[in-house]
Amino acid sequence: MKILIADDDQISRMITKAAVEQSGHECIVAVDGDSAWQLYKEHSPEAVVTDLMMPGLNGLDLCRAIRAAEEDRYTYVILVTSHGSRKDVLAGMEAGADDYVTKPLDPFSLHIRLLAAQRITSLHADLARYRSALTEQARTDPLTKLHNRLKLAEDLGTLHGGGTPDLDYCLAMVDVDNFKSYNDIYGHQAGDAALISIASTLAGEVRKSDGVYRFGGEEFLLLLRDQRAADARTVMERVRTAVQELRIEHSGDPDGVLTISAGISAFTDGHRAGTEQLLREADLALYAAKASGRNRVSLAKS
Repeated sequence: MKILIADDDQISRMITKAAVEQSGHECIVAVDGDSAWQLYKEHSPEAVVTDLMMPGLNGLDLCRAIRAAEEDRYTYVILVTSHGSRKDVLAGMEAGADDYVTKPLDPFSLHIRLLAAQRITSLHADLARYRSALTEQARTDPLTKLHNRLKLAEDLGTLHGGGTPDLDYCLAMVDVDNFKSYNDIYGHQAGDAALISIASTLAGEVRKSDGVYRFGGEEFLLLLRDQRAADARTVMERVRTAVQELRIEHSGDPDGVLTISAGISAFTDGHRAGTEQLLREADLALYAAKASGRNRVSLAKS
């Protein structure tokens, strides 16, 4: 583990540092509470061994600052007191400390507490990874592995941030042409495989900064950041061509292969519409593309 020691007394620091290193851990040393807080932010230690009384931030203040700053990780805090009074111990625990030791420091007592710290921080790290995986899973379409509508809503919310974005962007609603008949002819297993292939193509034809989402069924939604309508249309024509060139056979389609149609709406200087309106406009543009023959891209009327 990486362990931060905070103590204004030089002899105490040396004893604690030696005990920590003898236990096989990496050591970072701070001479007061303020420098300890800075080192904590820079190095993100797994554990902190802090004296109760120090210049600047005292041990209680340091505990509170650490607990307030934690998000997906957990820092094990051991408070060092001069006499281990019940009042000091209680104040430390209420401030966020996990355990305490008394001066003069017993290396064996600290070693035992560091073993506990290692187990606890390891458990919290595992829990953080599980939470992250569950969060990602909740925002991912299980079939195509694209983002889903929950992630789309979050990304659009972040983009607008409660106000009006500075950058233009476009939404492109995409639908696989004649997909129902494809399922009827080739079966749902083939339909799933086709959707996976098309999804991969959509993601591969846009920038990493753009967003690609499964909107539902055979519909997809592309969020094209920092794009005007004309540029977005160029992108979507490239995407449409790439899907057609997959040459996924479809005897029920006039083109003989699976194709897509797309409708584009634009958030620009002259059209600062809300996300719901932009989605409706993209959907109407998609309908227009379908009505005019499919396998094409249409711009929304602004």
